[in-house]
Amino acid sequence: MTRLSRTMRGWILGFIAVLVLSLFPVYKVQAAEVCTEPAWSSSAVYGGGNIVSYNGHAWKAKWWTQGEVPGTTGQWGVWEDLGDCTPGTPPVDPPVDPPVDPPVDPPLPGDRMYVAYASSWNTSIYDLTTANIPNYITHLNLAFVRPDTTYTQGSYAFDQAVAGLEFVEGATTPNGQRKFTAQQSQDLRNNIASLRARGTKAFLSVGGWSYSQGSQWSGFNAKNIVDLALDLGAAGVDIDWESSGSSCNKGTAAQFNCTKDGEIAGIITSLYNEIHARNANLQISIAGWSTGAYYVKGTPFEEGKVQWGSPFGGTMYRVVKDHGSKINFINLMSYDGGIYYDPREGYESYKAIYNGPINMGMQIAPEGSGGAVLQLNAAPGTVYDADMMNGQNNIATPYYNVETMVNYIKNKGRANDGFMLWQLWKQRVHQPAPSGAANENSAGQYVCRNLPLPGDCNQTIPSLPKL
Repeated sequence: MTRLSRTMRGWILGFIAVLVLSLFPVYKVQAAEVCTEPAWSSSAVYGGGNIVSYNGHAWKAKWWTQGEVPGTTGQWGVWEDLGDCTPGTPPVDPPVDPPVDPPVDPPLPGDRMYVAYASSWNTSIYDLTTANIPNYITHLNLAFVRPDTTYTQGSYAFDQAVAGLEFVEGATTPNGQRKFTAQQSQDLRNNIASLRARGTKAFLSVGGWSYSQGSQWSGFNAKNIVDLALDLGAAGVDIDWESSGSSCNKGTAAQFNCTKDGEIAGIITSLYNEIHARNANLQISIAGWSTGAYYVKGTPFEEGKVQWGSPFGGTMYRVVKDHGSKINFINLMSYDGGIYYDPREGYESYKAIYNGPINMGMQIAPEGSGGAVLQLNAAPGTVYDADMMNGQNNIATPYYNVETMVNYIKNKGRANDGFMLWQLWKQRVHQPAPSGAANENSAGQYVCRNLPLPGDCNQTIPSLPKL
């Protein structure tokens, strides 16, 4: 009995072993399918084309974004659903923001912008060439287009009466309205295409002071603006809304509002919807007023904590805070505020409510108002981040220079913040900047070399004859 039991036990164990081996391919453990794409992170910054994984799907960013959850931005939002993840190796750690203090590492070429406004009233379309515009200028804003333009696609009516642009070839004159010829329209489009191929994108800047003082913005027509931008070959639309008469309650951040919040929010929203409904490859920028995000109670920018009041304080606060995801970048008009206005504080006020790139503006003297004169270099001993947001620096002159502003953005800003210049060929209609002050070339070359910018920092903007 004992022997038989041992034999039978051996036979049974062998049979089980064979059975398990024969069934192993069917029942072997499968490796879990996981995404190869980096996992999305709420703190990371993503640029257009970056791919992440989230909730088992791969998502591609259409443009710059931070903090927007994939799957929640809708069909026209920033995240494009690429479908189920590709099985493979586990995801790697997501990218994170680089440190901003101490100084950040130099950005990759193309991360920083240098935006220059070309005022059409002192410009010929034949000035807009790669020979006249340095290649470190990344964006050229054509100023200004009528908000209520009646432009129709395919008409190529780029003159002032229709589009609003005041190029000498299509300007309103005492002897009547000049009209673009077919050749001039084609030449303008060719110049914009050549600049874009070289790396300088043209934007249509809509509004400006002259086109913001009547009823033009109430007739804003997003379809006509997009038609005009596409026919010109522009890369985007810049909203320069300078509508006056908006008063703000200066309440807390939750209650803060201004009387014209609805107007500017409607402009941005209608433009954004038109672009995305047509799948147009256009970006949106806005001109941010210098104190436009100031004077909100309970913030570091409350009146008295920064400088005394301004009739324009807080005018841009709600549109930036509530509709910032529709805006690709902000060009901060950090000038015309007088000797008391500090561009660094203006920058920080927008940075507190907006995650996208901010380009700090510089205006070559003489300024339109306030009497400040932008210098190139700081006085010896100047500290780039001293005397800020404490209510004590009511004379900001020591910090109003290109060197201090560049050092501040480089050391305290984000890796994709840049600069904006108002304006190209200003000397055609104004006296040259005072001796020792920054000019178009010295300011741009300093930014190019020290921020730095991609391109040849030795290129210059030529002094063109008066028209």
